[in-house]
Amino acid sequence: MSWLVSEPNGCVLTIKVVPRASRNEVTGVEDAWLRIRLHAPPVDGRANDELIRFLAEKLEAPKRAIAVISGETGRIKRVRVVGLDAATLRARLNV
Repeated sequence: MSWLVSEPNGCVLTIKVVPRASRNEVTGVEDAWLRIRLHAPPVDGRANDELIRFLAEKLEAPKRAIAVISGETGRIKRVRVVGLDAATLRARLNV
């Protein structure tokens, strides 16, 4: 299974989130997911909000184009990004 799946209107990413990191960063691809470290704690949806904000900045996309579609309360999340193809997404994430 790949961490990046193309869809007709965008992509779906499988992401493993490491909360309470010293800074927000993409740390690479590991097995079937993209690993992202986030400064926010996993409390009251703060890590999900920070993930969306971080991806919007890295991908140069509006926050409304990014949504957590599964794994809201877990570390492994599926995130839909509308409006970007897989090649553009990989280039902007530098992976």
